[in-house]
Amino acid sequence: MRITIVAVGKIKERYLTQGIGEFVKRLAPYCRLDIVEIAEEKMPDSPSVADKARVLGREGERILKAVRPASHLIVLDRGGARLSSEDLAARLDALALAGKSDLTFVIGGAFGLAPAVLAAAAEKLSFSALTFTHQMIRLLLVEQLYRAFKISRNENYHH
Repeated sequence: MRITIVAVGKIKERYLTQGIGEFVKRLAPYCRLDIVEIAEEKMPDSPSVADKARVLGREGERILKAVRPASHLIVLDRGGARLSSEDLAARLDALALAGKSDLTFVIGGAFGLAPAVLAAAAEKLSFSALTFTHQMIRLLLVEQLYRAFKISRNENYHH
């Protein structure tokens, strides 16, 4: 399986980069994983609705350019489906069985995702009703992908 994570912004916190790096390494036997970082647009102080729409639009264009045409697009969005780890494992298995072995997960920036990105998504996934930074979500996503592969293979995971 080929998985790409397209994420807005860079991760500066060392503890997050170390955690992400650890799970990327652990995922290597299970899938080919690429992380593509999209530059975060500069938002003006006290942005208007038009400013937010313009910023999201620019980020959205870059996000969609990073998605391969045949890839199954899953966006992380608070309004998306809430799955358990077991449900995520079953969903990844079902996609693979359906011949969809090229997946792209999208993590938006601080202001969310452009309507065009949400419209292009085959699926929307929510990790929680809670709000997390987009940097933390990247760590949570790679951990949950690793957990899903372990579940699918009936392998123990105690980390």
